[in-house]
Amino acid sequence: MTKNTYSIFGFLAVTSFWITYFIMTNLRAEYSWLYKAISELGSLDAPNAWIWNLFGYILPGFCISVFSYGLHKEIQHANSSRWPLIGLMGSGIFMSISGIFPGDFENWQSLTMLLHTLGSFGSYSLFLIAAFTYPKQMVLSDYWKSSIVPIKVFTWLTILFGAWPFIFTATPAAGQRFVFFFYFAWILGMSFRLYRMNANR
Repeated sequence: MTKNTYSIFGFLAVTSFWITYFIMTNLRAEYSWLYKAISELGSLDAPNAWIWNLFGYILPGFCISVFSYGLHKEIQHANSSRWPLIGLMGSGIFMSISGIFPGDFENWQSLTMLLHTLGSFGSYSLFLIAAFTYPKQMVLSDYWKSSIVPIKVFTWLTILFGAWPFIFTATPAAGQRFVFFFYFAWILGMSFRLYRMNANR
């Protein structure tokens, strides 16, 4: 696999998620981004749930995992930590788990809902590990250190908007969209930098 291919996997993760999201939400007139979680697009009782779970979670998660390997190869240096790789690859794997086990919003104690929740929280938690450990390696590279500030901003914005449901209780689901937006902005930004790096060689 060529180095540019890894960046394409990053681009594909972002486009697959958002294109599927906009298609699925426009097919459901009753679906509100202000009140309904993104996972409800693929819940057990949702129409065409398999489309969301496959192209909204499983495929993007797989692509992020592949992208993470190529990204780590380019940023790592001698004796560098593997936590950035573990974090980002794990984030993609757990995102896929969220699609493999659809949410059951009628029974929060069901096994599929518990596994879906594990996938969701696991994906974000592992992303934070990658997001906070990558800058420590990027600072050693003249090329990558210019990206540290933007990705830190994206990271902190995911945390900030994660508190949305506790502050704006009338529209709890809106904050989740911002979290996903800045999560994928992080992926897109790093994919673009990886592509530029290899294209200029």
